Amino acid sequence: MPRTNWAGNVTFGAEQILRPDSVARLRRQVADNAKVRAVGAGHSFSPVADTTGALISLDDLPATVRIDPERQTVTAPASIRYGALAARLDAAGYALPNLASLPHISVAGACATGTHGSGDGNRALACAVRATDLVTADGELATIDRDTHRAEFSGMVTALGALGIVTSVTLDLVPAFTVRQWVYDDLPRRRLEADFAEIFASAYSVSVFTDWRLPGTVRVWRKQTTAAIPPQRWLDARLAAAQLNPVPGMDPGNTTAQLGVPGPWHERLPHFTAEGTPSSGDELQSEYLVPREHAVEALAALAPIADRIANVLRISEIRTVAGDDLWLSPCYRRDSAGIHFTWRKDPANVIPVLEAIEERLAPFAARPHWGKVFVMSPAELYPRLADFEQLRARYDPAGKFRNDFTKLGV
Repeated sequence: MPRTNWAGNVTFGAEQILRPDSVARLRRQVADNAKVRAVGAGHSFSPVADTTGALISLDDLPATVRIDPERQTVTAPASIRYGALAARLDAAGYALPNLASLPHISVAGACATGTHGSGDGNRALACAVRATDLVTADGELATIDRDTHRAEFSGMVTALGALGIVTSVTLDLVPAFTVRQWVYDDLPRRRLEADFAEIFASAYSVSVFTDWRLPGTVRVWRKQTTAAIPPQRWLDARLAAAQLNPVPGMDPGNTTAQLGVPGPWHERLPHFTAEGTPSSGDELQSEYLVPREHAVEALAALAPIADRIANVLRISEIRTVAGDDLWLSPCYRRDSAGIHFTWRKDPANVIPVLEAIEERLAPFAARPHWGKVFVMSPAELYPRLADFEQLRARYDPAGKFRNDFTKLGV
């Protein structure tokens, strides 16, 4: 296991890296170490998983996947990647309601950091969690269930790994479904502003990509569950006639099939295939989530620094996400629009741009994605933070799972 995250912008400060091959061994390792954190697929660009003690990979734990047809759930190891899990589910006739852009990320890591896909009616991935098995600071194994832990469950799913190490997750399922993906090219920027609601309501999952240049390029990815063939022209944009990559200049061969070719949900909802390179492969990422009703205003607030953004940008993606009740979710109690940036791997020049973005988005109470690069301290944006700290004091009184990133201002 490497000592850096996938992007190479975070070098873990752990004294040792452990790979338990059983839950019993994991429990002993947690109990025996003063500082512990779990690392998933390493796709976080923030130091959320870092520790000065023992960094634990769960990749060697038994990879048992159990589908319960009666309860319409699946129980899977925390470290399983969404791409691998989705293929198993689809083969059995089931699906998850939504997926992120990348199928390479781990289930527990995505849920812990509030990762999401897109769609006006689709909530963050963690909202599918019905139960988790959690190794707590004393090495005990606790099962946290949505029904039996109703009062605190919403604080224990998107928890940044601060309450313990999740060994398995139980997720709600829906019947498998088919998706067709169409891309519209050359959407005028004025139409994005004028028709924002119509654009994002136009399909099951919608993403808008822009390079922030003027006039620049604006493309719309529409992932629809109906067989209807969209018009050649729509909102002054034209239907693309060839497969495209969301990142300009990158090979479209590692992107999921477009041009309306029907396919299973897990081979269309992500932008990139499980076998291909995720995104550009040499990058940093940031994302800020604002209340959906202020999305157009937030985009307008960034317009004066569009040139600064474009100078260090690979591509920017705009998505919508339904609100939820998870205490540390960036979408807590508000339908949201996510403004995502895939940067060139140039931290010295990206960080000043992030500072400018955060200043301009501050009036909209923008919450950063926990797994991306940001500069601000977002703790004050979470009304249930005090309740979360009470949970943390109970599950981790000595701060075994605490690191600088998860101090949250406390």
